[in-house]
Amino acid sequence: MHGIESSSTHSASPVSPILFLSPTVITADPADSPFVADVLVKSGIIAEISPPGSVRPSHGTRIIDASGHYLTPGFIDMHAHSDLYLLTHPQHEAKISQGCTTEVVGQDGISYAPVRSKAELRDIRDQIAGWNGNPSDEECAGPLKGIGMFEWNTIRGYLDCLERNRTATNVAMLVPQGNLRLLACGPFEKTATKEEIQDQAQLLREAMQDGAIGMSSGLTYTPGMYASTSELAVLCKVLAEEFPGAFYAPHHRSYGFRAIESYGEMLELGKTTSLHRIPFPRSPLMAIDLTHATLNFPENIGRAPELLSMIDAARSEGVDVSLDTYPYLPGCTTLASLLPSWACSGGPVETLRRLDDPATREKIRIAIEVTGCDGGHGIPTNWEQMQIGSVNHPELRQFSSRRVAEAAQSLSMLPIELFFDILRKDRLATSCIMHVGNEENVRMIMCHETHTGGSDGILHGGSTHPRAYGTFPRFLGHYA
Repeated sequence: MHGIESSSTHSASPVSPILFLSPTVITADPADSPFVADVLVKSGIIAEISPPGSVRPSHGTRIIDASGHYLTPGFIDMHAHSDLYLLTHPQHEAKISQGCTTEVVGQDGISYAPVRSKAELRDIRDQIAGWNGNPSDEECAGPLKGIGMFEWNTIRGYLDCLERNRTATNVAMLVPQGNLRLLACGPFEKTATKEEIQDQAQLLREAMQDGAIGMSSGLTYTPGMYASTSELAVLCKVLAEEFPGAFYAPHHRSYGFRAIESYGEMLELGKTTSLHRIPFPRSPLMAIDLTHATLNFPENIGRAPELLSMIDAARSEGVDVSLDTYPYLPGCTTLASLLPSWACSGGPVETLRRLDDPATREKIRIAIEVTGCDGGHGIPTNWEQMQIGSVNHPELRQFSSRRVAEAAQSLSMLPIELFFDILRKDRLATSCIMHVGNEENVRMIMCHETHTGGSDGILHGGSTHPRAYGTFPRFLGHYA
């Protein structure tokens, strides 16, 4: 796997051998049944797996009685939002304490590389501050200066920065498709020209050569959501034909009103960009991981069998498809993501300008509360379901962890007006927790044979979703 190796391999002092006595060992091979053994680890490498009592430890070996416990390979978080957290908190206890040793970042079609200018990077930092925070220029010039915070333009530069910071987890990165569109088309809602699509394709090639392992998209986030299916197909074709083993991780156009249709769009991309160039039954060159594969809102209760049958049908036709999801019902994103896409065209500055205009706010209100919009997955927003997450502005901390409807009522305000006020004062940097999941869908999706673990964990701020710290224990303790 491309990416950054664990910092343990860079340790300046030797690490004592560790002998685990009599754990129940689970290997990475699904054909292997669990078995009891002694496991010896030397210099971070498994040196021996032998029957209990047969390993003779050398002097200085640390011995751990692991009887009654399981010993497994480290977990892979297939959908992580640790892009900045790895730099500001390299020990990364949130993931290491879960047994997660590898993360895939660059998710949902937008991250901090590639960029071509400081202005583009600044817009991205502002747009996803609700996910990751946004270290100030003073912090970047002070405590974070030594690692080169925000001094990169390319994915290689970003990965090198992680390497210098000696992060606790291994890291693999996807090319964020929204960045490609931003660089080629700007932050605008527009149809890409042929030249702009080819520009994106070339940027994708360069990013893959820099060490990325595939591409992500965020088709409910600007500017990636402005891409057409045919535009995405060109990029997927580059992955399929030029980078064998790469995969595409789409955040779909809807997890609500048109969720099944949106999953179908991505599965069709898998067929048309991979399968049709390779004689069946050989594996396709580009795999698809349907990321945080949920079916939310009351409109999708009981529809998991439809999604899974679509996946099974695609696999029977030779499409290499998997899915990941998190073991919780609420989701988490930026509060600004509830806005209709047209309100975000032009980037954060233009979005805030629209929020300052009363007439435009009324149009946004109708889109959010009455008709439903793409930001709300086509469903009118229920403010009882929307919980304010982390905030940046000190005056907004009173609202953190509260439902929008309840907080607005306490102030004798309409929920939509509180929503607007928070976005404006926090300059779009607020996160939110959306209580819209369906338990039966979550359980059924997790039982599918292609399911992998993905936390979608946002680690920034004082009011975080529990999946940031509890995804893998909950998989095992609550659902397994």
